[in-house]
Amino acid sequence: MKYDPVDIRQSIVDAVSIKVIEPVFESQTKPKLGSQEIEPDGKSVRAFVMDFLKEKLDNFLHKNPQIADTLEKKIKQSEKERKELSGIRKLARDRAKKANLHNKKLRDCKVHFNDIKDERRENSSIFITEGDSASGSITKSRDVATQAVFSLRGKPLNSFGLTKKVVYENEEFNLIQAALDIEDDMDNLRYNKVIIATDADVDGMHIRLLLLTFFLQFFPDLVKKGHVYILQTPLFRVRNKKETRYCYSDEERRTALSELGKNPEITRFKGLGEISPDEFKHFIGEDIRLEPVILSKEQSIEEILTFYMGKNTPDRQNFIIDNLKIEEEVPEEI
Repeated sequence: MKYDPVDIRQSIVDAVSIKVIEPVFESQTKPKLGSQEIEPDGKSVRAFVMDFLKEKLDNFLHKNPQIADTLEKKIKQSEKERKELSGIRKLARDRAKKANLHNKKLRDCKVHFNDIKDERRENSSIFITEGDSASGSITKSRDVATQAVFSLRGKPLNSFGLTKKVVYENEEFNLIQAALDIEDDMDNLRYNKVIIATDADVDGMHIRLLLLTFFLQFFPDLVKKGHVYILQTPLFRVRNKKETRYCYSDEERRTALSELGKNPEITRFKGLGEISPDEFKHFIGEDIRLEPVILSKEQSIEEILTFYMGKNTPDRQNFIIDNLKIEEEVPEEI
């Protein structure tokens, strides 16, 4: 059966190592090999590689039918997605363009990562927040030159196991894709840092996980190339009449309590919306705390998503029980 080369390239990546004696390149930047022939056959490099793959790959697939079946399934899945997307892509793009003109979800910045000539491009970032309350505080305290804000409407869709068709059908996913400009590849990425900024509670953690699922499922290179971060914000404010401390953990809170003397005031921040813009500017400025999202080389993306977002409820439940930490109750304000 014949398949479209686009679907094959979408599903399979291979590497072939060739040693060419005294290679000649087409230009100083060496983007393309200019050597016409290789010894001893006198064939062109392209012809040699094509003949090699035709013979060796064909033999390999016949000897390994399970691998051949897996590759064919991937190609067919790519073909199915391409045909599904062809009907809705244009509609989704037009909708995204119209939304961008009056997009209340996105408060854009002036400098972008794809502004090659701007030396500030490395500092360009976008905060993805939950709801208008959190985005309001960040928007008022951000650096408008390099920091953009995208406000979610609530919990995004769980995209695990879905095809890329959902990116175009789901308005919120489509707008995120358009804001980042990563529909086709990473070359036009508009922000160097994509920062997930959610509350430090159960709902916030769930939204964080759903966003990471979305990126890993459809745009894994965004994570692999180190562009995705988690914003760390303080859990507590401890202060007396002379000094204010912002604490990001219980350990920092206990240290602040011991150093600030008797009866300091303690405030527990339940959500980002409770932090005023005047305070928030300290947490997204020079002292910003970002936790990079790093993929382990030992685990595949499919394995990670299957464990955390799949239907393996008993395994996940046992993992939670084994790693559960019980913290002491902290009064909201003293």
